[in-house]
Amino acid sequence: MPYAGPSRGSSRGSSRPSHILLRDDARQWTTAEPERTVLGVIHNITSATRLLDLLAPFEGDSRVHVVFTCTGSSAFENGTREFMTARQLPWISWEEAKREKFDLAVSSSRGGELHKINAPLVGAPHGAGYNKNLRREPGAGSREPGAGSRKPEAFGLDAEWLTHDGKLIPSAIVLSHDEQRDRLRRGCPEAVPISVVAGDPCMDDLRAGLPFRSEYRAALGLTPGRKLLVLTSTWGPRSLLGANMDLVRRALAELPHDEYRVLAAVHPNVWYGHGGWQLRAWLAPYLRAGLLLPAPETDTWKAALVAADAFIGDHGSLTLYAAALGVPGLLGAFGDEVVAAGSPMARLGAALPRVAPDVPLGLQLRRAAAAQAGDERLAAIGGLVTSRPMRAAGLLRRLYYERMELDEPDSPAVPRPVTLPLPLPAERYGPVPPPMFVDADVRQGPDGTLVLRRYVAALQGAVTGHLTDPHLVVAEGEPDGRWTGAADVVLARAPGPRETYRAAAERVFAEHGGCWLVAFPERDGAAGCVAVTRDGGMLRGWWEGGAALDLGVAASVLYVVAADADAELTVSVRVGGAEGVLRVVG
Repeated sequence: MPYAGPSRGSSRGSSRPSHILLRDDARQWTTAEPERTVLGVIHNITSATRLLDLLAPFEGDSRVHVVFTCTGSSAFENGTREFMTARQLPWISWEEAKREKFDLAVSSSRGGELHKINAPLVGAPHGAGYNKNLRREPGAGSREPGAGSRKPEAFGLDAEWLTHDGKLIPSAIVLSHDEQRDRLRRGCPEAVPISVVAGDPCMDDLRAGLPFRSEYRAALGLTPGRKLLVLTSTWGPRSLLGANMDLVRRALAELPHDEYRVLAAVHPNVWYGHGGWQLRAWLAPYLRAGLLLPAPETDTWKAALVAADAFIGDHGSLTLYAAALGVPGLLGAFGDEVVAAGSPMARLGAALPRVAPDVPLGLQLRRAAAAQAGDERLAAIGGLVTSRPMRAAGLLRRLYYERMELDEPDSPAVPRPVTLPLPLPAERYGPVPPPMFVDADVRQGPDGTLVLRRYVAALQGAVTGHLTDPHLVVAEGEPDGRWTGAADVVLARAPGPRETYRAAAERVFAEHGGCWLVAFPERDGAAGCVAVTRDGGMLRGWWEGGAALDLGVAASVLYVVAADADAELTVSVRVGGAEGVLRVVG
């Protein structure tokens, strides 16, 4: 006889279940006939994204049906209903979840009245292990008698969060590393027998993505030779954004625009605590300068960590994941007060250098990369993320099916890399490119190559060691008057059909008092530009060999060589990872 679902208690009274699977006449309405029903417990968006990782071992098994609920106990509950609706998660109210019986429940948080769930409950972390200190609000739940007389352990490993009226809440506690069992023994010794070291599914997915690093880099818009810096921020006043939001500006200001791409992976609690509109408004100047800001409910951050060349983080889980992948990094902030003593995060906080406020950021990143290559201490800390690498999917599935008393599927449970294409936000550009300071150095290039480095002018601050003797390039139509009068080079629109280059240049010179050179695109669409200098000189430049760089690069080359352009010149140019040869005729 087909299994009709878990037995229904009479405690639900006369109310009708909101999901057809839980109705007494479910077989009349459902298409599949699942043999077990699992409750996925969501606390907020952060726990929801982790919960979906934890539930991946059920994929492909039509004998199991999952329904979701939200405890309603998080200060960051905003957006949770929309998250479930957008992903078509079958959900029921928390009141209904407490009334019904299930074959299994899985939660990645400890908040809410979990003790009222009528099912074997598997509790797992919603980050890279157990690293934070968090105390219950007064009156938010019963604590283990005598718990206040000892030093508390990390959130998730302490009796304060694992017991209710002296009884254990979960039926199983998922640990990602063996070292957590020792801390659990100190925080809640009675929970040690129900603990299961099952590894970290998120870390496994990251490792599964390593063979596809080049694909992720391409999806993130990284051209050859361009590096990716990932800024990771958790939430709260001690986070990177809370304590040092100016670091986002510094990254975009001090790192050459063509050599680095900057991505900010921001904790969902920031997005949903303040609102996505507000976060984007705060970061708007940086978004206009090229900052990537992926939505928090996507897995883009995983692909970004795999693709990263460097990171700057704080005490959030992404910092620990990045270090575990061997990515060199710095700390832009760190909440020592909220990090559990002796945890892997506390060790990482002691091992990583902090960002210095008065040293160019590029120099700090280069030093970090050199110092951390082969660093055994950092490798050991990264190894504390999981002691069951690449096995979490299989170990979690074994745990779930044992609790449900159901045979596992025959196919193996394996980690999955992030799928493509990446759900990136559409990048928006103004009708004019941002003003750029351009450093030109022929000495740094091989065989006399002219090396150009461009920096977003509007974001520059007190640290100027990354700039040597730059010229300022501004596009015609730039609305900010600070730059129109100070520009050395103006990128102008093509002259009208009956307008000469010189006449058009005179108009631009009149509007830009400090300008020395005006650069126009070729009328015929050729790859190059025509430049007119304030003293009446005219130069032309054409890219040779099919490697055409942009108008701004050509204009900067002509500005640098203008004094020597009486005869024909051939200039090898490098900007970021791109190279080209510009033939110049005076």
